[in-house]
Amino acid sequence: MSSTIAIAPKRRRLVNLRNFRGFRFISWSVLAFLYLPLLHVVIYSFNSSRIATIWESFSTRWYVKTLHNTDIQRALKNSLQVAFVATIFSTLFAVLAALGLVRMKRAGKTISWALIGAPLIIAEIVLAVGTLAFFIAAGIPLGKPGMMIAHTAFCIPFALLPINARLSQLEAAPFEAAADLGANEAQILRRITIPLLAPAIVAGALLAFAISIDDFITSFFIAGPGSTTLPVYIFGMIRSTVTPEVDAISTLLLLFSGIVLISSYVLNRRRR
Repeated sequence: MSSTIAIAPKRRRLVNLRNFRGFRFISWSVLAFLYLPLLHVVIYSFNSSRIATIWESFSTRWYVKTLHNTDIQRALKNSLQVAFVATIFSTLFAVLAALGLVRMKRAGKTISWALIGAPLIIAEIVLAVGTLAFFIAAGIPLGKPGMMIAHTAFCIPFALLPINARLSQLEAAPFEAAADLGANEAQILRRITIPLLAPAIVAGALLAFAISIDDFITSFFIAGPGSTTLPVYIFGMIRSTVTPEVDAISTLLLLFSGIVLISSYVLNRRRR
């Protein structure tokens, strides 16, 4: 292990994009395009009107209704169950993949990264259709077990990113010292590698959890009777009529995802 840990190279000087004309305007335009719709959802979730696009007065009635809706509670429970299982297994596989990749040669590492990171670049609709076809051909029943398997598969690269980044920055000294003192591979892994990777592992797990609980496309294709997740339930609501209750659910989901992602970022920035 000690011979394969690479010391982080010196940071090169990058091009300062702020020096380009129009960069600030383009940046603010992109941010406005991305976040103004979210701001609209949050504001109109406090609308007292039954029509989502017409503002009447400030009210929290839709949040109260959302918290007492048994169908939403059932869908949230399904989402949490799927996300919890997918997070555990995807993080475990991500740790194993990171430890394996660090020992590979350049050619093998490139091929492995291309295969593991495929869910990051392939359209999710393609993955969802392929997963559904595979489950039908293999006789895997649709529903929560199938969603747990599918979510685990596409969450692995998301959990792997912070873990691999942290592993590539570890210095070789602690591993060489442990080897010189007679520690075997299992002891080095348990007492040095895992503790040093702990912040990145937690960050990767939180990121995988957020990706899983927010997923709609794969869940829509794989969900069976009685296994509707929260994003799929929200989609079913907007197909009939759009009320501020949809905005309230979306705001709560946005708040939860934001907390998880910020926690993942903070943990990933942590250094020992």
